[in-house]
Amino acid sequence: MTSSPTPPPAPSGAPGGRGPLRRLRARGRDEAHRTASPLELFFDLCFVVAVAQAGIELVHSVAEGHAGQGILDYAMVFFALWWAWMNFTWFASAYDNDDALYRVVTLVQIAGVLVLAAGVSRAFEEHEFLVVWLGYAIMRVAMAAQWLRAARSGAGAERTTALRYAGGVLACQVGWLGLLFLPEGARPWWFLVMALLEMCVPPFAERHHTTSWHPRHIAERYGLFTIIVLGETIAAATVAVKSGISENDALGELLPIAAGGLLVVFAAWWIYFVVPVHGHLRSNRQAFLWGYGHYAVFASAAAIGAGLEVAVEQTVGKAHISTLAASAAVTLPTALYLLTVWALHSRHFKRGVSQQLVLPTTALLVICCTFLGHWAVFAAGVVCALSVVAGETLAARLAVRESGPAARAG
Repeated sequence: MTSSPTPPPAPSGAPGGRGPLRRLRARGRDEAHRTASPLELFFDLCFVVAVAQAGIELVHSVAEGHAGQGILDYAMVFFALWWAWMNFTWFASAYDNDDALYRVVTLVQIAGVLVLAAGVSRAFEEHEFLVVWLGYAIMRVAMAAQWLRAARSGAGAERTTALRYAGGVLACQVGWLGLLFLPEGARPWWFLVMALLEMCVPPFAERHHTTSWHPRHIAERYGLFTIIVLGETIAAATVAVKSGISENDALGELLPIAAGGLLVVFAAWWIYFVVPVHGHLRSNRQAFLWGYGHYAVFASAAAIGAGLEVAVEQTVGKAHISTLAASAAVTLPTALYLLTVWALHSRHFKRGVSQQLVLPTTALLVICCTFLGHWAVFAAGVVCALSVVAGETLAARLAVRESGPAARAG
């Protein structure tokens, strides 16, 4: 990561002009009321289709007793989705001019993610990545075209940054061809190399010039995607419970899983949005670390839904795994989510040892819930709910203590 100097303020507001084609100029960081556009929301929804496909295949892998291979395939596919989404999000925050060409290229990226989603099943079941690579290539070539367009409108260091982005994106795309031709045993190692190279492109491109991403806009975009992923988790768990009830009439056994899963998701939402994280995003170093860390946040949030489906299938006898393994499919991603959210931004807004220990302690207790048999998911949900209560209570007490001296001084 790099800590580039703050760029000179760009003109406030979106680039002017009313024609269908406009110069793709940098937007200003001081724009007021900057919010996600309808196109960005549409982009997110289409990406969640692919996330759902990855989750379904993860459920099948874990339920059939192939958890290790399933998690590896899930990590690889999810990286492609997350990285393409993240690159678009940061580019849009800095350059979105919403003209006709920008919209068309973004729709091409959406088409790419749908192609990728179509290849997820084959990637999991046959370890064939051709369709996944093709979908990713469509998204990445379109992203490079956006950067080339930004380079054409820019000058000096800004133009150099845009060209570095375009060159890095295209070079990495060629490197991903290794997944198609290397032996199956070498692919995970090649994936790790290429993932690291991909993540090095932004720090390299922005060494001498920082793009004018908008802190509030970035925080909102990440928050919206978190909401969508958590919503997909609830939808997946609901379908699983409905299927279990209709096919096995196991309402009594499934109610604790449904209640515990709902508490986990509610607590996950509460914990993520309890702090105003945009104030923490002041430099590229802070923002890149925060943005990159969301790979674990998004992947674990989506995996919670997959874990709930596994727990339901194990309860009704569809999954050929133990109760312990089914419970771990929920508790482990939940603990990972809690730890990463704490590490990325919650800890920056907590004061005192008591507040800092709430989420790490909760993660540890959730892992311990794994060994509670059929009540593991429900217990994990209760623990997560109690962590929210504890956090709010500690924050309220701190506010009362601080308001006393302030009132006397007033």
